[in-house]
Amino acid sequence: MAESASSSQFPSPPRTTPGPRLDPERITQTVRALGDRIEERFPGSGLGRLAREILGMAGRTVDTIQWVRRPVLGVRVAVGGVLLVLAALLAGIAMRVDLRARGMSLPELLQVAEAAINDVVLLGLAVLFLLTMESRLKRRRALSALRELRAVAHIVDMHQLTKDPDRHSGSSIGGDTPSSPRRELNRYELARYLDYCSELLALNSKLAALYAQTLDDPVVLAAVDEVEALTTGLSGKIWQKLVILSRTPP
Repeated sequence: MAESASSSQFPSPPRTTPGPRLDPERITQTVRALGDRIEERFPGSGLGRLAREILGMAGRTVDTIQWVRRPVLGVRVAVGGVLLVLAALLAGIAMRVDLRARGMSLPELLQVAEAAINDVVLLGLAVLFLLTMESRLKRRRALSALRELRAVAHIVDMHQLTKDPDRHSGSSIGGDTPSSPRRELNRYELARYLDYCSELLALNSKLAALYAQTLDDPVVLAAVDEVEALTTGLSGKIWQKLVILSRTPP
């Protein structure tokens, strides 16, 4: 009875559950749905083609994330074999030092010890290089994908760059010049176009965040932060245009 009362007073702590995580498949579905919306609203547009390109990148991101999560068996086997060879070399160095140390004077012994220490340091650096090889391969692949995502963010920005909401206000001073971009979108279509650009930037940022979720690598995390800061800044420019457009009388 005493034991049951004690156990009721001190319940076992709850099991820890993993926090919320981004689902790569759901992100891919969202990119596909956005691409369909853009194509239906602006058929044959460059923005629609860009959305399809981002959809392809989403598929490649899923493949890369799956590859990163798995151990690279070929690298691990090769590293294990090389480590065995290095261990044999280290044992040989120890035996050589032991044999040469017998009957030596103190200065000679110090020289042998210095040479042995240098060999051990070099072997340690080689071991460190081999042990981090798999993580460096995964980092390189992730950084390559993040560079592609950063480039796509700039391409999205190029699509909205010439979309000027002031031209729909009727109060543009000086009017258009022969080199001014043609006004092909009405007020509502321009708002939808800018909104689609903002959504593409947001999804681009989510694809980058998948790498931060998968790889706990400081270099990768810094690159993800750069992509997120870039997309946030570019999206802010778009929303400034949307605010101007919303204040423009129809």
